[in-house]
Amino acid sequence: MSLPPLVEPAAELTVDEVRRYSRHLIIPDVGMSGQKRLKNARVLCIGAGGLGSPALMYLAAAGVGTLGIVEFDTVDESNLQRQIIHRQSTIGQSKAESAASVVRDINPYVNIEIHETRLDSSNVLELFAQYDLIVDGTDNFATRYLVNDACVLLNKPYVWGSIYRFDGQASVFWSEHGPCYRCLYPEPPPPGMVPSCAEGGVLGVLCASIGSIQVNEAIKVLTGIGEPLVGSLMVYDALEMTYRKIKVRKDPNCAICGENPTVTELIDYEAFCGAVSEAAADAVVDSTINVKQLKEMLDARERGEKDFVLIDVREPGEYEIVSIPGAILIPKNEFLMGNALESLPQDKQIVLHCKVGGRSAEVLAVVKDAGFKDAIHVGGGIVAWVNQIEPEKPSY
Repeated sequence: MSLPPLVEPAAELTVDEVRRYSRHLIIPDVGMSGQKRLKNARVLCIGAGGLGSPALMYLAAAGVGTLGIVEFDTVDESNLQRQIIHRQSTIGQSKAESAASVVRDINPYVNIEIHETRLDSSNVLELFAQYDLIVDGTDNFATRYLVNDACVLLNKPYVWGSIYRFDGQASVFWSEHGPCYRCLYPEPPPPGMVPSCAEGGVLGVLCASIGSIQVNEAIKVLTGIGEPLVGSLMVYDALEMTYRKIKVRKDPNCAICGENPTVTELIDYEAFCGAVSEAAADAVVDSTINVKQLKEMLDARERGEKDFVLIDVREPGEYEIVSIPGAILIPKNEFLMGNALESLPQDKQIVLHCKVGGRSAEVLAVVKDAGFKDAIHVGGGIVAWVNQIEPEKPSY
């Protein structure tokens, strides 16, 4: 579906800009008018991470006049495998400033606006109102629903992308012309059901593939060329090297963009998506220990004063990276399917841990429901263990 240009053209291009963008200018569909529209555009990129890195770099190179960056995190060494806008020299620095520095080097004619804040219901509408188009590079469901609802309420188009391991998805959501994110995903998945990239991993170069698609779609919407992915979902499989385009229809019963919307203002998105299930939240009450307490328990077991079973519920690949001494690996899914319960000893306390505590909380609920009432889990998981107990070990 072809759409009219989102923004009006700028008054002119300078001689230097004509030289810089000449390969765009000689494309008939873009030309001088399209490049002037890019110059006049204001685009907000949410996140300067895996998807935000290539998106910001290519939006800048394309000549988008004003680029906003929403990012509150700092650069970590584990980011560098995929977040190509950052450098070894910027580890520990603000991601927003690190990204802005690279964008300035790519294109000094781009105006950069930095928003070092956590996006939430209190600031999103005011922030989005300042821009023509939103590029969503977030990696959690709560923020995705927040972005979607804010864009629907403001009638802003946004370009969405998602990545996990070898798979990627992209679309353009714009309720004025087609479906929104809620039309595709009316409800978030149950807490703990879908692993994050931090838990399941992502092939670094996949970020470039999906981020580039996002920029391509942004350019099309801004300039009014081609047929944007409004009403379509692009699904990419990097292992099979296949692209599938799936039709997505506007849901007349959509909670926010349907004929009789039930969501008419921003809501509590953390509560809507849930960090952990209610069962897990109940299970951890009075059943959570910290890593220092775990160390004391392990020392007591070494002295023969205490006996328990320490179970790591992460995936095998994570276990290979780093593990807590004496921990037995039984992945979370083995508990969810019921396979692991039969092997648990009845005469020993069960102690569970994962990377940061979310997965072990979900398993704790399953284990307690199976009758192991004295089971506990380790808050903070192995990340806290490395930080506080064995700092010489790698983290991820």
